[in-house]
Amino acid sequence: MTGTPLLVVEDIEVVYQQAILALRGLSLTVEAGQAVALLGANGAGKSTALKAVSNLLRAERGRVTRGRILFEGRDIGRLDSADLVEAGVIQVLEGRHCFPQLTVEENLVSGAVSRRLRGKALRVALERVYDLFPRLVAKRHLNAGYTSGGEQQMVAIGRALMARPRLIALDEPSMGLAPLVVEEIFEILHRLRDEEGISLLIAEQNAAVALKHADHATIIENGRAVIDGPAAAIAARSDVRDLYFGLNSSTGVPS
Repeated sequence: MTGTPLLVVEDIEVVYQQAILALRGLSLTVEAGQAVALLGANGAGKSTALKAVSNLLRAERGRVTRGRILFEGRDIGRLDSADLVEAGVIQVLEGRHCFPQLTVEENLVSGAVSRRLRGKALRVALERVYDLFPRLVAKRHLNAGYTSGGEQQMVAIGRALMARPRLIALDEPSMGLAPLVVEEIFEILHRLRDEEGISLLIAEQNAAVALKHADHATIIENGRAVIDGPAAAIAARSDVRDLYFGLNSSTGVPS
């Protein structure tokens, strides 16, 4: 790929409550139309990295104390979250955050507020989401709180799509979901990258499925990047299989 990368995270440190160092010199790049997996154990700093990109740290008394974050070459460190949404950076938070008292379709429409979509444009955007997530069609008038965990994750991603993102940052999209549902969701993310050119930054503990669908991956431990490279090459490494897939590379069974 050539030209300016879509997203550059450059040697950032993040501190919470002026005392807790959560990220230590983390760097990563997301090219336009690329899916990048951010892997690591619980507490490694994956969610913090995504919140730094989306400027959501202040709500948790955190801040970037060193380094910078560039989107299309522009330093976005001082933009608020609303400005980032306007620029095309959308985060899907961990935990399938929906408005449970609103219907599935009302949740989706809420994602279009920043783009001020109305009439035909709104209908076209909704139909695109329903095309990607056909199981939501039958649930469109049901309160989101009464849908399954997988369906709520689809609603959360669909709501992000309604804002016409350039980059979607997803935090643990597989958490708490059945393997078949996880595969379905990642196949849809794959389509978004290939068919619409949407870039993806995916923080995920499920290394196997993330590496299967990513172009590039960064593995972090204790807030630092320890492995970085093409996803296929990382997936083929025996040390990565042992540490992050929970498999013994010589036997192929859980270690």
